[in-house]
Amino acid sequence: MSKPLVLHEDRLFPADATTRAIARRLYALVKDLPIISPHGHTDPAWFSTNAPFGNATELLLAPDHYLYRMLYSQGIGLDKLGVRSLAGPSKADPREAWRLLATNMHLFRATPSSMWLNHVFKEVFGFDVALDADTADFYYDTITEALQTDAFRPRALFDRFKIDLLATTESPVDTLDHHKAIRASGWKGRVVTAYRPDAVIDPEHEAFRPALEQFAAITGEDVYSWKGYLDAHRKRRQDFMAVGATSTDHGHPTAITADLSPAEAQALFAKMLSGTFTPAEAELFRGQMLTEMAGMSLEDGLVMQIHPGAFRNHNLSLFAEYGRDKGADVPSRTDYVRALQPLLGKYGNDPRLSIILFTLDESTYARELAPLAGHYPTLKLGPAWWFHDSPEGMMRFRENTTETAGFYNTVGFNDDTRAFLSIPARHDVARRVDSAFLARMVAEHRLAEDDAAEVIVDLTYNLPKQAYKL
Repeated sequence: MSKPLVLHEDRLFPADATTRAIARRLYALVKDLPIISPHGHTDPAWFSTNAPFGNATELLLAPDHYLYRMLYSQGIGLDKLGVRSLAGPSKADPREAWRLLATNMHLFRATPSSMWLNHVFKEVFGFDVALDADTADFYYDTITEALQTDAFRPRALFDRFKIDLLATTESPVDTLDHHKAIRASGWKGRVVTAYRPDAVIDPEHEAFRPALEQFAAITGEDVYSWKGYLDAHRKRRQDFMAVGATSTDHGHPTAITADLSPAEAQALFAKMLSGTFTPAEAELFRGQMLTEMAGMSLEDGLVMQIHPGAFRNHNLSLFAEYGRDKGADVPSRTDYVRALQPLLGKYGNDPRLSIILFTLDESTYARELAPLAGHYPTLKLGPAWWFHDSPEGMMRFRENTTETAGFYNTVGFNDDTRAFLSIPARHDVARRVDSAFLARMVAEHRLAEDDAAEVIVDLTYNLPKQAYKL
């Protein structure tokens, strides 16, 4: 017999009754606030076309690397899970892929994926029994049938989730046609883009040369000259702003920045184009471009997000068959103090510039990131990210940064997800964890409850709006 599906109303709240009661009161203040999702990777085509999602696997399993990386770790190939390869769409039977997920739900016990999925199953689809081998077909049919109704089309779910704003992430060589269509459609949902220039900045990116060709075609600039290359970035940033962008995003291997002279930068760029560069020179170029992007943000006002420290595509055979973002990225040690000094030396004292720093290296929270953000006017700390957007990860972030950076040098929460239906679940987890953290401070008489009440609203709603200039 299948187990009941229960979402306990006190999940993630402290075990002791006094602190739990405070957490309940704080959570009640933000439980129903609208969602600000200023950084993510959902597909803008969903909202431009408003076409129905196909089936349970297509929506919930195939796009979610949190799910299929766990299944892959247990020997289940991506070819069986509906994941698209470089050769084209998956040939897996979507029902059989779903059955594999259902049969292996025990693998996700105590992971945030389990909490997010069960929130989706209960709150979005109304299930009252858990997903397992016995209920796999019941789930698949119920979800797939629901997705064909108007109430489960992308725009209807966007409104149901009370999303104030959702930001996607696009490349400089994206035409932005879906964002233009959204804006022209008359729909009131606010879906914007973010400028992610990695493909035309990273000379070690496999698409660097063809992306440069597209960059030239789409901007009309001579991107093979240093001046034309920078002007092309400026032009594309304006295009992105025209469809609502308020931020850029940079996923570099490290946080290294540089402040070269114009002549040195031009010579380095020429080496990148020649293809004769060393790994150290490629890293220096990426570092110079972070500083160039910061300068452009001073010109146009876009908020700059830096997401360093992921060793991308660690599984080379998987990368060769499936490409990027297939669950094979791994966190790595990251230096911020020395790495950011060139950029901060040039721009760090200008409060007009806003840079949001993220990390996958938790050892840097108290030692580097909180002290940096607690000093430089340009810096804010992004929330616990990716491998650490879990209850424990969020709590560690607050514990290690608050005493030095405070709450107001952070930017609230963003979900950073491709899994659209998990957005409310992820934000609910963040609201509960922040309520629990603040409740403990109140119970220990380190913070007055009325102050905590203001902070929880700011963390949930006001700080992300301010940080991303919304």
